[in-house]
Amino acid sequence: MAASLQLNFKPFKPQLHHAKSSPKHAPKFTTVRCFAAQPSKSYTVTLLPGDGIGPEVISVAKNALHLVASLEGIEFKFKEMPMGGAALDLTGVPLPEETLSAAKDSDAVLLGAIGGYKWDNNEKHLKPETGLLQLRAGLKVFANLRPATVLPQLVDASTLKKEVAEGVDLMVVRELTGGIYFGKPRGFSTNENGEEIGFNTEVYASHEIDRIARVAFETARRRHRKLCSVDKANVLEASMLWRKRVMEIALEYPDVELSHMYVDNAAMQLVRNPKQFDTIVTNNIFGDILSDEASMITGSIGMLPSASLGESGPGLFEPIHGSAPDIAGQDKANPLATVLSAAMLLKYGLGEEKAAQRIEAAVLSTLDRGYRTGDIYSAGLKLVGCKEMGEEVLKSIDGKVAAAV
Repeated sequence: MAASLQLNFKPFKPQLHHAKSSPKHAPKFTTVRCFAAQPSKSYTVTLLPGDGIGPEVISVAKNALHLVASLEGIEFKFKEMPMGGAALDLTGVPLPEETLSAAKDSDAVLLGAIGGYKWDNNEKHLKPETGLLQLRAGLKVFANLRPATVLPQLVDASTLKKEVAEGVDLMVVRELTGGIYFGKPRGFSTNENGEEIGFNTEVYASHEIDRIARVAFETARRRHRKLCSVDKANVLEASMLWRKRVMEIALEYPDVELSHMYVDNAAMQLVRNPKQFDTIVTNNIFGDILSDEASMITGSIGMLPSASLGESGPGLFEPIHGSAPDIAGQDKANPLATVLSAAMLLKYGLGEEKAAQRIEAAVLSTLDRGYRTGDIYSAGLKLVGCKEMGEEVLKSIDGKVAAAV
């Protein structure tokens, strides 16, 4: 029998903790009481609105969780904490200790977006993005799941031909805490010619590969039982070990079809014939690039959620789009990626499958009724802002709209 990682794939009984935050940076607590049903389960969720459009989209997702809780007999206790540029302005660091402590003591963490022009010239340790890396490391999340699904309502928004994009439904499983982004040695030096050089190290240990491979096989098993492992084993020793270990773990999953592909070919195949893929597993840097490429097949990065999971403890859920400072505060953001991230939080983080399905169905219903933010708008549909899109999703969750035809 295959070894099994929990990874929040199954429902669990949460152990609730209460972080002791200093009064100066005390979190905002919001308890959601249920009215449609007596609460039978209670969860603590840390909200990290972050920067740019982050607070706008988190507000919409929070409202969706509010409503679905009242319909499913769930109680949420939200803790809102600063992170990224907002935290830098408030505390001088991108990830305050109080924020990390609150996140660790939660059942799940929902992040909006981080970063902005204001902090671009900061030293590396004072950049908002450093806070995100610290958060991932602190939560020990190593598996990043990024779905890329072309919804029937948005197939014309894809830059690919309709016959190529239609029906695409794939999942990229990216290793998140190893590889060249974290490997050592790294830094700057001078070579034998006196030239300045910069260097990084791509390194993976067997256990890091084994655990992400198992996550990928488990994910593929829940989908269509096809897994493509992407590497560069014809050149890189780290990729040679990657392929060796993935093939070894494959023996535990005889029901899943395994294939291998070099990363350069995978990048081409994603735009040539994306429907050939079901589940992709790859390392940190390749996954970073390929998941962004896959996202554009769908027509808008504003539609795509993600989940980052560990062997235990809270998962981290966030839209894959950035903070979009150019449109921040203008009610132009597309909140649906964050709403769908909340659905992934319910499904993968809390095991609340029915509640997740309510949100997913509500997003589809809202699109069926013709509502679009600017990034996915086309002539003849209803152009709305972030707030109104959120209101329409709430109507769909509550069933207070006519069925789509």
